[in-house]
Amino acid sequence: MIVERIWTANAYRNFNYLVACPETGEALAIDPLDHEKTLATAKAWGWQITQVLNTHEHHDHTGGNAAVIAATGAKLIAHHKAGGRIAGVDRGVQAGDVIEVGKTVELECLDTPGHTMCHICLRSHTEQPALFSGDTLFNAGAGNVHNGGDVGALYATFAEQLAKLPDNTQIYPGHDYIENNLRFTLDREPDNASAQALLPSVAGHDPAKSAVATLAQEKLINTFLRLSSPSLIARLRESFPDLPDQPDAKTVFTRLRELRNQW
Repeated sequence: MIVERIWTANAYRNFNYLVACPETGEALAIDPLDHEKTLATAKAWGWQITQVLNTHEHHDHTGGNAAVIAATGAKLIAHHKAGGRIAGVDRGVQAGDVIEVGKTVELECLDTPGHTMCHICLRSHTEQPALFSGDTLFNAGAGNVHNGGDVGALYATFAEQLAKLPDNTQIYPGHDYIENNLRFTLDREPDNASAQALLPSVAGHDPAKSAVATLAQEKLINTFLRLSSPSLIARLRESFPDLPDQPDAKTVFTRLRELRNQW
């Protein structure tokens, strides 16, 4: 499996992706908002885009669909309940479905509601797994629930699915928000040494050159994956004095997301 990360450099700080089969040159375009860069990248590598996948229905992920499909004849894939929100879906997928790219690539669909209720992530069937996480899991952060989402569902997605993936899973998110997310982690956990060490290297960085994190690294720096941290809970109680002495993880996650909305 070959992964080409495309930095759009737009105001929303989107990443787009091409996932290609090295044997056939067939490629899947994931959330190809910047259709020009997506098509140019495929051409430069000699790849044929045969499928487009949208992780969810928001325009900054679907806006390039029409141009990419017009240029390539690719089939459009999305969550099986997103057909009314995304035009021209050819294949609706649900949890456990597998998307094949060429002869060698298999991507398993995870039904990951929260940011929206029709959100999917893709997990690769490779020796070192990769997760294309859309707007669910970001580097050092979690998606918001402003536009059709639900914080309880997002917590369940994190706790029951994402946190249980292998620690060596590489994370490919839909946006680059790492600097601001790290600053939020440090506001919540001032003693987080891993976040402190990483922040200087990403402050003002070029996202096109940023390293790809693993889930193990995320568990060190992402406050939404560190819900039992004593310093996090103590700091959270400053904002929410009614917090129980031993709050459950869902409560911590929900309050963190509430604070992050204003960050």
